[in-house]
Amino acid sequence: MRTYKADLHIHTLLSPCGDLRSTPRAIVDFSFHKGIDIIGITDHNSTLHCELVSFYAKEKGIFVLTGSEVTTKEESHCLCFFKDFYTLALFQNYIDDHLQNIPNNPDFFGDQVVIDKDENIIFEEKRLLTSALDVDIKSVSKEVKRLEGIFIPSHIDKTRNSVISQLGYIPTDLEYDAVEISEHGSKDKIISLHPYLREKTFIRSSDAHFPDKIGSTFTCFEIEEMSFEEIRKALNKEEGRTTII
Repeated sequence: MRTYKADLHIHTLLSPCGDLRSTPRAIVDFSFHKGIDIIGITDHNSTLHCELVSFYAKEKGIFVLTGSEVTTKEESHCLCFFKDFYTLALFQNYIDDHLQNIPNNPDFFGDQVVIDKDENIIFEEKRLLTSALDVDIKSVSKEVKRLEGIFIPSHIDKTRNSVISQLGYIPTDLEYDAVEISEHGSKDKIISLHPYLREKTFIRSSDAHFPDKIGSTFTCFEIEEMSFEEIRKALNKEEGRTTII
């Protein structure tokens, strides 16, 4: 087994709250200089920058978990990752079908742009990406699992936009691979309040919205190699693969 440092919650400039410096190239460069081996690209309700980040990451030997941070009907944030660009595109279709048609106000919320390799703007998302989908957390989880993806409720220690803040608990019939806590969140405190999470896998991520934040906190994966399946095994404590926070 080898140990790899991972930051699985990073936003690009596509997210309205993302810094305009958070271009795909800058994210990869900062991750490389911070010694991060695995990154998760998790723009709000969009996957459209994942392929470009992966292009730059390949040059640096960084593995990218491609996905999105989805906002469910309950206003709960969830990290959703997929094994290839084909299933990623299918999930993007699912998002497009369920994202509410609330227009973005760039002057208030921020720009929502997709850029190309030359950093030219090629698309501007008109719908507000921080809006909620019209489907609940169980429905999103089922779709992620149908597409053989990884599903992780985001920053469950936070007092807003987490499954616990919105519902008070994590439903026993929700299918998920791990839970995420924020940079200063306490795993012990969460378990004391929610003992049913004692045997669950915890990860810790930066939730970076600007490049300097990347790698400010991270999770270590003890796996054979950097791959989607190895990461999934570690999250589910399979075949000796583990995670450390």
